[in-house]
Amino acid sequence: MENIYTPRQRHVLLVASILGLAGLMVFGLAQYLTAFLAAGILFVVFRPIWVALVHRRRWNRRLVTIGILVLTVVVLVIPFYALSSLLVNRLVAFVRNPDQILQVLHKLEQATGIKITEQQNVRQLLQQGTSVVSRWLTTLASSALNVLVVVGLMLFTMYYLFMQETYFLIGLRRYLPFRSETMNELGDSLKNNVNANVLGQALVALVQGILTGLTLWLFQVPDPLFWGVVAFFMAFLPVLGTPLVWGPAALYQFSQGHKGAAIGILLVGVIVIINVDNLLRILLAKRMGNIHPLVTLVGLVLGVEIFGIIGLVVGPLLVSYFLVLMEVFRRENRAAQKKKHQTPPDGSGAPVSSG
Repeated sequence: MENIYTPRQRHVLLVASILGLAGLMVFGLAQYLTAFLAAGILFVVFRPIWVALVHRRRWNRRLVTIGILVLTVVVLVIPFYALSSLLVNRLVAFVRNPDQILQVLHKLEQATGIKITEQQNVRQLLQQGTSVVSRWLTTLASSALNVLVVVGLMLFTMYYLFMQETYFLIGLRRYLPFRSETMNELGDSLKNNVNANVLGQALVALVQGILTGLTLWLFQVPDPLFWGVVAFFMAFLPVLGTPLVWGPAALYQFSQGHKGAAIGILLVGVIVIINVDNLLRILLAKRMGNIHPLVTLVGLVLGVEIFGIIGLVVGPLLVSYFLVLMEVFRRENRAAQKKKHQTPPDGSGAPVSSG
């Protein structure tokens, strides 16, 4: 029986069917997309350890994989879920009972003689802040069942990525529509982004959170542990970061009449915390992935809005991939034009004489 489609039409319909089915799968898994993204990111993070233990030292593949999964739960999942819950619960408490913040604002107004804001505006700002943070931490700040499903999918995906590492990497090169050199560039970009925005940024945020918490404890600001945790999350934001924590803390101490403590917090923040941040970023940028700050900034805004907290890595990665693919397009287009100019009009293939 004769087929009504031409070979070209069949090819186009095949590609359209593949893209349509892929779109349906992504749409159906959209709620849990962060689990698969996190699994891919952690696969890149832990792969050097995996290669060292499995490929070089010939350790048992399954035992190493299980060890990595246990390490992920103990070191990353449990602490991050606890810190996220602490932050969200405290913000919700502030929204329900903003009297403490309003008291501080009134004292600050009395000390400076400047009208800062209305009570209703403060309540709205607190509600907006809680909404934003809850959206960022959507994978860990929602229901317990959703947390278990997301973490379970992430660990399940990580298990098969490591156990079937060879087939996974071969499949990427076989089915992605890029040349070998382009795949290498994309792989390098992925490593640089993960190193800079997971390992490097997490280390910078941890140091800044500890320094901020110690500074607030030293100058007797209430709840220094909580504000140190807030500083850890804020440190992921370029430019603003921890000043959003120790700046208001200095204003709080000033409103309470502790002007010396307020000045001390500002001096430590400007001289120590900011400079340590800049120094660490410069050192880590050279060792863990040279990512331009503008790529990080644009990627963070894009990624967090779409993917939540995982967007801290995925956003800059998307921007980097866009730039890599634009460079590949420019290079291949230039090569095609050069080849066209070197081919004579008769199509004989002989190079055109420059003389």
